[in-house]
Amino acid sequence: MDLEALRFAVGVVGSGASFVLYAAPILTFRRVVQNRSAEGYSCAPYILALFNTLTYSLYGLPSVSIGWENVPLFAINGLGVFLEMSFIIIFFRYSSAQRRRVVFWMLIPVLAVFTIAAWVTLRAFHDHPRRKAIVGTMGIISTMFTYASPLIVVKQVLKTKSSEFMPFSLSLSTFLASSIWMTYGLLGRDYYVAAPNILGCPLGFAQLLIYFMYRKKTDDSIQEPLLLA
Repeated sequence: MDLEALRFAVGVVGSGASFVLYAAPILTFRRVVQNRSAEGYSCAPYILALFNTLTYSLYGLPSVSIGWENVPLFAINGLGVFLEMSFIIIFFRYSSAQRRRVVFWMLIPVLAVFTIAAWVTLRAFHDHPRRKAIVGTMGIISTMFTYASPLIVVKQVLKTKSSEFMPFSLSLSTFLASSIWMTYGLLGRDYYVAAPNILGCPLGFAQLLIYFMYRKKTDDSIQEPLLLA
């Protein structure tokens, strides 16, 4: 197997791990729909995740990357955009009027920043290296914020000494996804993909350690980290 084929295979495996992360809130949002209430959850992590998936979807397109060298990245993040938007719409639908206003004023600037940055990048720069540098830097920053979100839950776990709010499957998927995408980036010498996941690996591993330190015989599906207010 040549290097490019190996990189593509790693990207496919990484897409599977990322899908688990993106799909994790489905059960929680099904409960939101059933209860017809967003309860005490926060929409901020999903808005951050939307910006991240939009950025790396753009990064994977031939207009930024060279050809379809990053097709796995484009495909999984395109799916991520759909899922995150679905979660945000459900959250908006079942929130109070006051919280809807908060979601609106958080979402609009994020979409505006992405749209303006994408438009300027594609219009002002006509070579792949500079386009990758700008979009890739946006991706690094947004990924770091996305990976930092579960730290809120880590604080709660340490306070309550219970891993009830830190599902093992999600912590494991975070670690695996960041490890695999780091490998994918390093194989292609694409440091805009590898760099943020170098940070994600130790954060994911730390979550696993904390989970095993404070695990109890509770239902792991009760909550998932990025939903806490």
